[in-house]
Amino acid sequence: MVDLTRRQLLSTSAAAALGASVFGVASGEEVEETDTPGAPSVKGSLKRFSTTAFGAEVTGPFVFEDGSLLYSLQHPEAENPEPFGRAAVGYFSGFQFEFDGSNDDFPEVGVPDTEEKQRQVRSGAGNYEILVQGREPINDGTERLGVPQTPDGTDITTDTFDVAKGGAGQGPDCNQFVATNDEGTEGYLFTNWENVPGSISRVPLSQDDDGEWSADSDAAMNLVNTEAFRDIGGTRTNCYGDLSPWNTMISAEENYAHPRLHLGATVGDIVEAGTGAGLLGGCQFWNRPQPAGISNAISTYAENGDIDEAWTPQGAWSQLGNEGLAYYLGAEHVDDRGDGDATTPIDDVYPNPYRYGYFVDIRDPAADTPRPIKYWVMGRAAWEAPDIQGDRKTVYMCSDGDSKGIYKFVADEPIDGYENVDDIAGTLYAPKITNDSASAAESDARNSPAQTPLDVEWLELGHATNGEVASWIAEYDDVTQADYLSAHADWEEGDEVTTEVIKQADLSVIENGNQNYITNEEIVAWAEQYEANGPDGVDEELRRVPFLEARAAAKEIGASIEFNKAEGVDSVDDSQPGDFVYFGISEFNDALADDEGDIQLDRVDGGVVYRGVLESDYNISTLEPVITGPDFTDSPEDADDALRNIDNVYTMRDGRVLCCEDGFGGPARSYPNDGLYVYQPNVIVGVGSAAVGGGSTGSVPLTASSLPAGFSGARLSVSVSNPEIASITGVSFPDALGLTESDISDDGSSAIIRVADVDTNVQSGAMDVELATLDVRADGGGTTDLTVSVEQMDDENGNAIDAETQNGLVVGGPKTVVGDAAPSDPDGDGRFEDLNGNGRLDYEDVQVLFSNMDSDSVRLNTGAYDFNENGQIDFADVTALYEEVN
Repeated sequence: MVDLTRRQLLSTSAAAALGASVFGVASGEEVEETDTPGAPSVKGSLKRFSTTAFGAEVTGPFVFEDGSLLYSLQHPEAENPEPFGRAAVGYFSGFQFEFDGSNDDFPEVGVPDTEEKQRQVRSGAGNYEILVQGREPINDGTERLGVPQTPDGTDITTDTFDVAKGGAGQGPDCNQFVATNDEGTEGYLFTNWENVPGSISRVPLSQDDDGEWSADSDAAMNLVNTEAFRDIGGTRTNCYGDLSPWNTMISAEENYAHPRLHLGATVGDIVEAGTGAGLLGGCQFWNRPQPAGISNAISTYAENGDIDEAWTPQGAWSQLGNEGLAYYLGAEHVDDRGDGDATTPIDDVYPNPYRYGYFVDIRDPAADTPRPIKYWVMGRAAWEAPDIQGDRKTVYMCSDGDSKGIYKFVADEPIDGYENVDDIAGTLYAPKITNDSASAAESDARNSPAQTPLDVEWLELGHATNGEVASWIAEYDDVTQADYLSAHADWEEGDEVTTEVIKQADLSVIENGNQNYITNEEIVAWAEQYEANGPDGVDEELRRVPFLEARAAAKEIGASIEFNKAEGVDSVDDSQPGDFVYFGISEFNDALADDEGDIQLDRVDGGVVYRGVLESDYNISTLEPVITGPDFTDSPEDADDALRNIDNVYTMRDGRVLCCEDGFGGPARSYPNDGLYVYQPNVIVGVGSAAVGGGSTGSVPLTASSLPAGFSGARLSVSVSNPEIASITGVSFPDALGLTESDISDDGSSAIIRVADVDTNVQSGAMDVELATLDVRADGGGTTDLTVSVEQMDDENGNAIDAETQNGLVVGGPKTVVGDAAPSDPDGDGRFEDLNGNGRLDYEDVQVLFSNMDSDSVRLNTGAYDFNENGQIDFADVTALYEEVN
């Protein structure tokens, strides 16, 4: 997301340029000159469905069960004609997606080449009908949509409090519909509002017999104005989110105020320098009286020689909302902050910084008062979105902003299966990009992000329960602005608060960090113990560090916290191994394109969309670029129809992806408006993977992901990269394909497969089409790739299908480790727990592994015996297997 304040500035400057029929874009001289290969490009096809009104982002897409589409009109320019001059949520009347995998179900909307077109929401199909608008009366007139209130019912806006941030009721983002009937025609629309304090609204929706939707504003409510939300501290900057597998709204807190470090700095840098000057982030000044004034104060200190030079701490601008949160929680209103010199501290009620920057699950969504749950154990960040996988345990997460990250959380058990949410237990991970091609380390010429996949290793940060993290957070609940002064200056309660007192406190924090919260020393100690003993070997009092200070902790152990504006992540509902997860990186610049870190690639200010394939354990090990935006010095001819600055991504059930834009007013295009695009992936022809015991035979499917234009036939080949480990022994075909033929090489290293759908049983829009099944025999220990090649593939009209391939893997178990029986994989997870070959896991298997760790049959089968999943065979694998037995 783009902060509303910055948006308003862009909108004002852009509005001045309107008058000619086409908006005058910024010149190439205003951005770094770039000419990145593959920018822009698409691996598949991209089609523009809609452009939004002037000044607004496209956010919060949602597709109903019948294919109806809605999205948010987020903070449009007020001078747009009604109804496009106010924030709103609307749907496209008269249109439904057909879910056949093809973009042929709508015509592309043209570019908005006149001021009239730029001032409205336009689409290639259907009419944008407003359902609700921000700040309109709801709940029988006791509230305004999207506007948080104090406990006594006072609206928290800039009209009533000068410390409210983000334009309450102007930034609708995520929308999730929770149906309350089987037909999916009645239910509640949950909407995030990017305010501080944050807001989440619930609006009843219903669909009539003609397919038209309507909202009941009188029965709507702002959930954050309930005591249940105040009890957890409320929310902050509710951004995008997800519909959980258990049918609840998951709201993400995009806590831009959370950085304790500036951009790429680490706590170790501060310790080495002996000061945090130029290195501290804005959150170190969280409880300063008038915290948003720290940037001006630092400039003054630099001018006066108190510090060597000025800097603007990352996230300092977002501290403006801290005092508004205090009033939301019930603090007594202190002096006016508008003059910039106010010094009176809030000393009665003040928000705890560690309560913001989490995912909020709205449990009991249809109750009179839904129950909010924060997933503290998933870590604290500027969360844009989560994506919960089909195992209900694995969650991929993206944190918005500069030098941030993508993260992973894996619960011990399905998240919704815990009776008490405090018992939710799991492990938090940060990414490490490992391939040399992603950096300039071995080459003077940078690679293009459009052509360079990223190999990901996930670094374990720590394991905890939700209740444990909640207890750690609670220890900081009573810290106020008065504590900032008493801890860092010669000041006590009752003393006068002068600008000199605040200066003394500020300079102390700059030099030594904020002592009211987790200290620099604690983070360094955690990292040292982590490096020496692993994530489970740190002192009890330090276990909190990676959960409450996730970004700082991940940086300290060398994770790749370099992603700039990670603004979207999504997969199909109930995702399974083999499915794609899409990650949207709005801008590929700054830390991704500098001369440091694990990622040093060409700059693409228009951003990149990556996709990862879920492996058997729901892990993702490679991020493949599939959409690359334009360079901002490209001509409109190249940029007008390209996806620019990806924001929300939404994967529909037919595999297509809705791509929203957040790039208003930037260079490259001939028009200023953001748009909604629909990405249609290429057909994927893929072969599955299997773990096969030594001397045994298993089967793997050969499938096509989707066939939007039908199918007439194909000629394919599948080969085994190492026939000493596995060989192809047979091919079978589904009855639906009328003509089939296969030819297997004498050594079983390859098979040619020919199929024809002579009876037209495979219809247009078919998904997950089985083409053949291959029998593979494990002839040796180790792993071998199954490589697919498409020699020819035609649709039902005889046109060539542009298909990509997805390779598989065979894990061959050794013929024997001990005795005559072959080891086996009793639970089908790809690892051979049954080493003695008796068909079950027992203590003898642990002993066999312990005694044979150095044998070739084990060493050459890392994938089969790496039970602790660290990529190698070691004694920790023996321990991990022993724990499985017990």
